[in-house]
Amino acid sequence: MRVESSSRLAVALHYDKTGAPRVTAKGKGSIGARIIEVARENNIPIEENEVLAGALANVEIGDEIPTELYKAVAEVLGFVLGLSRRMR
Repeated sequence: MRVESSSRLAVALHYDKTGAPRVTAKGKGSIGARIIEVARENNIPIEENEVLAGALANVEIGDEIPTELYKAVAEVLGFVLGLSRRMR
């Protein structure tokens, strides 16, 4: 998930279907831009959601997302899974 602006905030999530999704990378500026670049290079779907990215930026790397973000992240995961199925 990312927000493209002058601040280039990016947050990467990983979900292995056990527990809740985890934050695997996050950053602003050049770090955020690099996260986005790596995602594109690896054909990882990117969803733009400034509010959600901002909330996820407060989660420590390696931590599961907080329960209050489950619904919003589930919607993004549904979008991503739908894209993945269409790409196959």
